[in-house]
Amino acid sequence: MAENGEFSFSSGGMKKAAAAAFSNGLPKIQTHGREKSENGICHDDSGPPVKAKTIDELHSLQKKRSAPTTPIKDGAQQGNAAFATISEEERQKLQLQSISDSLASLTRETGPKVVRGDPARKAEATKVAAEHHHYLTPTISVSDSALKFTHVLYNLSPAELYEQAIKHEHGSFITSTGALATLSGAKTGRSPRDKRVVKDETTADELWWGKGSPNIEMDEHTFLVNRERAVDYLNSLDKVFVNDQFLNWDPEHQIKVRIVSARAYHSLFMHNMCIRPTPEELEDFGTPDFTIYNAGQFPCNRYTHYMTTSTSIDLNLDRKEMVILGTQYAGEMKKGLFGVMHYLMPKRNILSLHSGSNMGKDGDVALFFGLSGTGKTTLSTDHNRLLIGDDEHCWSENGISNIEGGCYAKCIGLSKEKEPDIWNAIKFGTGKCPIKLNMHFELESFIFFCPNVCKFLAVLENIVFDEHTREVDYSDNSVTENTRASYPIEYIPNAKIPCVGPHPKNVILLACDAFGVLPPVSKLTLPQTMYHFISGYTALVAGTEEGVKEPQATFSACFGAAFIMLHPTKYAAMLAEKMQKHGATGWLVNTGWFGGRYGVGKRIKLGYTRKIIDAIHSGSLLNANYKKTEVFGLEIPTEIEGVPSEILDPINTWAEKEDYEVTLLKLAGLFRKNFEVFANYKIGQDGKLTEEILAAGPNF
Repeated sequence: MAENGEFSFSSGGMKKAAAAAFSNGLPKIQTHGREKSENGICHDDSGPPVKAKTIDELHSLQKKRSAPTTPIKDGAQQGNAAFATISEEERQKLQLQSISDSLASLTRETGPKVVRGDPARKAEATKVAAEHHHYLTPTISVSDSALKFTHVLYNLSPAELYEQAIKHEHGSFITSTGALATLSGAKTGRSPRDKRVVKDETTADELWWGKGSPNIEMDEHTFLVNRERAVDYLNSLDKVFVNDQFLNWDPEHQIKVRIVSARAYHSLFMHNMCIRPTPEELEDFGTPDFTIYNAGQFPCNRYTHYMTTSTSIDLNLDRKEMVILGTQYAGEMKKGLFGVMHYLMPKRNILSLHSGSNMGKDGDVALFFGLSGTGKTTLSTDHNRLLIGDDEHCWSENGISNIEGGCYAKCIGLSKEKEPDIWNAIKFGTGKCPIKLNMHFELESFIFFCPNVCKFLAVLENIVFDEHTREVDYSDNSVTENTRASYPIEYIPNAKIPCVGPHPKNVILLACDAFGVLPPVSKLTLPQTMYHFISGYTALVAGTEEGVKEPQATFSACFGAAFIMLHPTKYAAMLAEKMQKHGATGWLVNTGWFGGRYGVGKRIKLGYTRKIIDAIHSGSLLNANYKKTEVFGLEIPTEIEGVPSEILDPINTWAEKEDYEVTLLKLAGLFRKNFEVFANYKIGQDGKLTEEILAAGPNF
C-alpha cells in the first residue's frame, strides 16, 4: 500500500528490491512470551480467560444445583458441469476425492483415506462400506497414518449433529427449550493478538498493516507448518465433520466455503451461520473457494516461528485457507470468514459492511452500524420491518445482501420482554427452507419457501443452566460474560427470505456516548458520515472492563476494525461513492447518556430512540427544522414527534453548562487524536474528499 493511501488490486507484486527483502524472511518474533505492544487492535468480544483451572471445574460452572436436588448421572466451478451427467457412484467418488484433497498433507503424495459414515456404528458401517461406500487409498505408505480411515461426517443434519454432540462431547446438554448447550473451552472470546495473516508480495501492498490494524504478519512457511499440524491432528481422529456451504445471499457473488472440524458443535454452529445449500446445490458444489481447518482442540507448537502462545488463527489469502489451533471458540470461524469477505468483495467493487439491515414495506432499506452495546441488534430488529440481517452485509450493484444464514447474539441478561425474537429463536424446531432465487433484487410481494420442511437447532455457548429443569439462567456469568446463541435467520419471524434488498435509503451510525454530549440524533453531510464511519466511536462505562472507573472513548474504524483487511479509508471511499450514487442519507444516533456523563446523567430511553428511528424510516425527519451545534457542527432537529424537545440539544439537559463545555471539548479532542492516523491517506483520485472529511471533524 502506498503511503498516500492509494490501493492496487493488481497481481503484479512489489518491486524487485521489496521482493528480495521478503525472500530473506520476515523479522523473527521471540517465542518466549506474549507481544507487549497493544498494536491498537479492537478487542470486541475477546475477554479474560475462564475462571476454571481444570476441565472438570469448567464443566461444573455450566450447571447449577437446583432445589430440590435431583440425581443426575454423569455421563472451483471447473468440473461442476460433470456432476450433472455422471452416475451417483462416480459423483460420490469425486466428492470424497475433493474432501481427501482438502485434508492432504503437503509432504505426502495423496490425501488420507476417507470414507463416509460414523465409526461408532461399526456393524452398519462395515456393511455399508462394503456395499456402497468408496474410499481413496494412497499410492505410498509413509507412516502408520496411512493404515487407517478418516471417517467423514459430511453436511450432517442438525438432528444428527445434535446426537453426535450429546453422545461424544463432554459439556453438551439439552436445555429446556431443546437448544444445545455447549462449552468452547478455555477461550470464550476471540483471540485477536493470536490472529495472523500471511504477508507476501501481494498482501504487503493490498492489506492494512501497522498501527491500529488487526493484521499481524506471518510468512507462508510458518503458515504451512501450522497447516500441517492441523491436518495431521484432524487425520489422526476417527472422524471429522465437513460442511460445504455458501456465503452471501446474492447468487451472483456467492462464495463457496468448506469447514473441516473435529467437533459436532463447530459443525452445527457453521450450519447455522452460513447459507445452507439445497441437495441439488450440494451435488454440484465442486471445489470450495475457501477452506477452514479447525483443529482448535490441539495447540500450535510455541517453538514455531512467530508463535507467542499456544493459540494461533492463521489466514492465507493466496492459498484461500484458514487454520485454527489452540482455541475452540466458534466465533473465530464466523469472523475469520468475515475478514475473507472484507478482502474478496472490494476486488469486485462490492462494499463489505459490519452492520445490521432491515427493510420497510415500501422497500426502503436502512443500514445500522454500531459497536457492542450501542443497540445495533435491537434497533435493526423491528416488528414493523423485515430483517435482512443483524451483523454482516454486502452492498453491490444489485443492492444489499446478507453474508450469513444465521445470527450470533449475545445472551448475557437476555429476557423475553426485552428481546422476544432472540428469546424465541433459542430452540430446536422446524422451518421451511427458502428458495434462493437467481435474480436481481426486485421487490417481492411474497416470501418464497420451498415445500421441504427442515430441522434447525439453536446452539447456546457457555451459558449456565439448572441441572434439573435445564432452564437457562441468562444473568449468570459464571463461565463468561460473553455468552452467545447461534440460530438460523429463519427463526426470526419477520426475516426477509431471501436475505436481500434494494439500495439503502438511510445509513445510521449508532454511538453510545457515555460522556453525554452528543445529540440523540443528527443529520450528517456526506463528509461527516465518512468522518464518523472511519472513527467508529462509542464509549465504555465503569464496570464493563476491569480498571474502567469513568467513561472511556473507544474507536473502531468502520465500526469493525477487528475484521477489516484493507485500510479503513478504502471502505469509506466505497461507502461515499455508493451513498452519493443512490441518494442515501447519513445519521448519527446517540443511544447513550444526556444531562451529564455516565453516573450523573440518564441514559436515553429506548422508546425515544425507537421514535427517532421511526422518523428516519418514514422520511419525516428529513423535513424537520434543524440547527447546528458547536464544536462538532452537527445538524440537530428542533422537534420530533414523541420525543421531548429539550433532550434533542444536549446542552439543555446539563445543569452545569460549564461542565458540559469542558466535557464536549474533551470528547472532541479524543476524536481528533484518534483521526490523526488516517489524516495522511488520500481518498479518491484527487484527494478532495480527504480534505472535506477532515473539515467535517470537530472544530475548536
